[in-house]
Amino acid sequence: MKTSLRRSLGLLDTLSGRVGLLLTVGLIAASFLSLLLAEHARRDDFAHVRLERVVDSVADMVERFNHDPERTQSLLSDNRILGARAAPEGWIGFQPDPTLAMLLEKRLGIAANARAMPMSPEQCFPNFDLANRAAGVTDITLPECWFVEFKDGSGLERRVAVDLMPFRIPPSSIFDPLSIILIVVVGTVLSLIVARLATTPLRSLAEAAKAFSVTIDPEPIPEEGPREVRAALRTFNLMQSRVRAGFQERTQILAAITHDLQTPLTRLRLRLEQVGDDRLRERLIGDLGVTQKFVRDGLEFARSSESREPWSIVDLDSILSSIAEDAAEFGANVQFVSGCAAEIRVKPNALTRCLMNLVDNAVKYAGDAELSCHRAGGKLIISVRDHGPGLPEDALPRVMLPFQRHDMNQLQPTSGSGLGLAIAAAQARTFGALLRLRVHEFGGLVAEILIETEAEVADRREDCQRSEIFQWPVDAAE
Repeated sequence: MKTSLRRSLGLLDTLSGRVGLLLTVGLIAASFLSLLLAEHARRDDFAHVRLERVVDSVADMVERFNHDPERTQSLLSDNRILGARAAPEGWIGFQPDPTLAMLLEKRLGIAANARAMPMSPEQCFPNFDLANRAAGVTDITLPECWFVEFKDGSGLERRVAVDLMPFRIPPSSIFDPLSIILIVVVGTVLSLIVARLATTPLRSLAEAAKAFSVTIDPEPIPEEGPREVRAALRTFNLMQSRVRAGFQERTQILAAITHDLQTPLTRLRLRLEQVGDDRLRERLIGDLGVTQKFVRDGLEFARSSESREPWSIVDLDSILSSIAEDAAEFGANVQFVSGCAAEIRVKPNALTRCLMNLVDNAVKYAGDAELSCHRAGGKLIISVRDHGPGLPEDALPRVMLPFQRHDMNQLQPTSGSGLGLAIAAAQARTFGALLRLRVHEFGGLVAEILIETEAEVADRREDCQRSEIFQWPVDAAE
């Protein structure tokens, strides 16, 4: 119950949910308002037809009095005219119906001076005894009556009582439970369909924005839909291309600088070789080597966030075992301890470079590395663990930043540019993965690459379709 309520409240926090709710309320309200207006019009039509019947009866009586007034009066007195009778004696207090008076004037003319007003059945039929006239019937609906006053062709004023069989309007079906359920269900379904169609471009834009935040080389969004949506998608695609061009220009500038620096650094090394003092020469050449490494690492870091490599499906266990075997051939203590029999869609070179950076980092600082992978929470997790001294918890976020190193022994700092983990994290982002560090409970440091599986992406898209909005999961590092 609480979960359903939480999901409902979460749906109202989305654009699709709010649009759907507004459309549902609007459609249901409009439907009931239309039905009420139709019911009002139906009642007006019934009332108008009812009065037209009275006008027809009055017109017939006027014609009878104009044709044979004496005989008509005799028939009225003897109650031998069906639907009309002599007006009750002593009837006073005439208050004509204005609508009926207008219809009589339009039908009979001004000269007839016809007026009419409703009468109660008891006044119209004062001598009717229900007990004597209806055997075994206790609920008889008497005819409807109108008191009519008009002038015949000779100018004499005539008074008659016109009665008609009851003309009852059928009951309304607006508040019938079946009608209410049908209106609510149809209104809700149509609202959800419209809300889904209206927010589809926004979901596409959200997916594209997420992909663009993961990799600098996403696919452009198809520019489809209404004019305003096409304009927004065209602007987003233009933004993507300009940002991509900016990254490429930055990489080209750094590559050009690196290339231009190689020549003077090489000349400088040749000149340093001519220094007579052996100790000074070695120190200067060592500093020059560090400078060259910084330049190469800087270029590598700039290129690491930009990958034009195509996506491929690879066997993860094969890649991990190959990296471990290659490192062992060069004398490094690297082992592949457990696999997960997974085939994943990644950028193979980027994944390999990311893993090699992590392995080199572990061997450099701890002397060993263990490669493994497992599944957890809908993700594939690749682990590179070492058995070194590890790092303090508060130092883990800092060492992920570029040009940041944490030396356990400050008296003998390790060499390096502090870009190894930053490059590995950038390489992981190119194929939509996340790199995180944690301290192992039995000692050492663990670097983990979290990769979403196709099943998790499909489930999330299905949830998105049900809730009408694409909600991205919180990164594992958070």
